[in-house]
Amino acid sequence: MALKQVIEIIDLLDSAKATGHKAGELFTSRGWSEWEVETIESDRGSTDFITVTLPGTEGKRAGGNAPTLGINGRLGSIGGRPEILGMVSDADGAIVALSSVLKLIDMRGQDDLLPGDMIVTTHISPRSPVPTGPQMSPVRMMGSPVDGRELLKREARPEMDAVLSIDATKANRIINHRGFAISPTVKEGYILRPSEDLLDIMQNVTGRMPVVFPLATQDITPTRELRHINSIMMPAAMTKAPVVGVAITAEIAVAGIATGANQPVDLDMAVRFCIEVAKAFGSGECRFYDAQEFDKIVALYGSMSHLQTSGKG
Repeated sequence: MALKQVIEIIDLLDSAKATGHKAGELFTSRGWSEWEVETIESDRGSTDFITVTLPGTEGKRAGGNAPTLGINGRLGSIGGRPEILGMVSDADGAIVALSSVLKLIDMRGQDDLLPGDMIVTTHISPRSPVPTGPQMSPVRMMGSPVDGRELLKREARPEMDAVLSIDATKANRIINHRGFAISPTVKEGYILRPSEDLLDIMQNVTGRMPVVFPLATQDITPTRELRHINSIMMPAAMTKAPVVGVAITAEIAVAGIATGANQPVDLDMAVRFCIEVAKAFGSGECRFYDAQEFDKIVALYGSMSHLQTSGKG
């Protein structure tokens, strides 16, 4: 259970004073200091980008061969102050990522160490722009205080062998399910079949049939000229590693700017899913995709890596 950690992170982030260093100080107080914070600034504001590294017993940092899992907490912002008071729905990705870190640190304190290395990233921005305009459909979304490309190049780390990309995905009418859903695996421009191993883990964690949200080609390209479900799959444009989206979902369209809309029980399930994937992936018991099938589809149809670029424009 990770509900305790989720509540602690919500308390930390639901504040005008939330910073990346305060998150890091919480981790340090629990015995873990391998974190770093970079403040990124633009004419729209600033955000604290935090990276936490958790070496595994058989990971590359220890000279082993266990694969490295990346967890990216994707979001525009955790708050839209001064226009909006309180933590917004869009903060779900940061909550799950940081709660996963806190749970893993607490597990280490109980001598439960994962086999593979983990790299967890997100950003913390309590004061962010709140855009308006016709693109805000069907409900209003949060803006980002910095260019999304600045975040992406820090999220998709070359040492990551697979990536879970977590984002609030409630401002749409496409996925009508309360809790969380996962995406098909995306790798080098291809939308592949959903991973059977991830589906198994999801149904074990939730006690329900797994839920997969649909992807269109537009959803996996990095260009902002095409409509996306949201930015959840953007890291797939920056890496050759397989990427799977972990979408925090709702039965109705919930605005990204909505406050009081972060559901602790749903977030706890998403955290437990990430932890279980980390356990299985590091021990070689979870595949994000079938490597032989991927090689065959590339041999038949060629590279789709051009979908990882900004296009011909």
